[in-house]
Amino acid sequence: MKTESGVMLSLTHDQALVLFEWLSREDGRSGLPTEHQAEQKVLWEVEAQLERALAEPLQPVYAAAVSAARERLISEGT
Repeated sequence: MKTESGVMLSLTHDQALVLFEWLSREDGRSGLPTEHQAEQKVLWEVEAQLERALAEPLQPVYAAAVSAARERLISEGT
């Protein structure tokens, strides 16, 4: 959906959690494979927005929450 100031994406909570885990894990390795510096900047911004929106990354059960979200997404066929 396009807004006046940008584009909004809609993700389920499980999708957001799994995406955040992937972004943070890949960024922690050697960075995400990008062709242009702007792509890396956008990915960092998406990661930061997800981190602000999700409570799980700060909880001790984070790994279990990610695992459960992955399983739900696979079982739903999403």
